[in-house]
This record gives sequence, structure tokens and C-alpha cells, in this order.
Amino acid sequence: MSDNNHEGGLVDKVVKIRRCSATVKGGRRFSFTALVVVGDGKGKVAWGYGKANEVPPAVNKAVQDGTRKLASICMQGSTIPHAVEGRFGASRVLLLPARPGTGVIAGAAVRAVCEACGIHDILTKSYGSANSANLVKATLDALNKLRTKSQIENLRGVEL
Repeated sequence: MSDNNHEGGLVDKVVKIRRCSATVKGGRRFSFTALVVVGDGKGKVAWGYGKANEVPPAVNKAVQDGTRKLASICMQGSTIPHAVEGRFGASRVLLLPARPGTGVIAGAAVRAVCEACGIHDILTKSYGSANSANLVKATLDALNKLRTKSQIENLRGVEL
């Protein structure tokens, strides 16, 4: 997994590169797909997917795809406000807030999302399928479900 910095303050982390081959008259023709997580390190994150005949253009396409879809995530300091579970396909990801100094306790795909988002202290557990694309999407599903205490008070119209 590699990460790059961009001029706009965005960080991209390559989660997975896959090779696909098509058999043609002259032999095999290879193409590549890249799954990339893009974030600003301050609470915005998205995933991107790109396909090309070589790896660098596939990664560039994935980064462009991800920058178009950036979404804000609720954070509380360097962690998340509450425990949350995200699902996508057969993958389930459980995210738990952690004390400062804990670090990111996560597998490769979930770690990429958390680090790109700017979360420094979190505990995670993934269940079900270990497909990296589904884990990234399940993690983003969980992060999109996060709400701060003030947001919940406004939604319910009560004080907590």
C-alpha cells in the first residue's frame, strides 16, 4: 500500500491493484485496475476506482474518481464520537472509539480509509468477506453513519 501527497492537501492510498488478462490472437493483453482511498487528513474521505492498460494511469484515474466523491466525516478529536457498524456486500466493519495514543488498530483496507480521513486513534474489527473493495465501502458506510452529540440533539429536538 503506497500513499502520495497532492498539491490540494489530499492524500491518496493505493489499497489494491489487480491485473486482468484478455487472450487475443497475438497472446495475452493485460489491463490493470486500481482501488484508491483519497482523503484530506481533516475529516474528508472517498474511494476511487480506475482501469487502464498500465498501472500509473489506472491509479491516476482512481485518484480523480475519488476526489470527485469526497464526503465529510464527523470526528471527535483524533477519534470517532461513538461505536458504529458499516456493511457492504458480505463485509461488516465495526469501528470503536479509542483513547489518544492507541493508534489505528485495523487491517490494510480499513487502515487506509482511517488514515486518509485523519483518524489517529481507533479500534476496528472486520467480519465476513475480506474483499478489500467491500471492506473500504463498508468502512465508509460506517463513517457516514457517525453523528456528534449536537447533531443528534438537533435531529431529535431535545437536550441530551
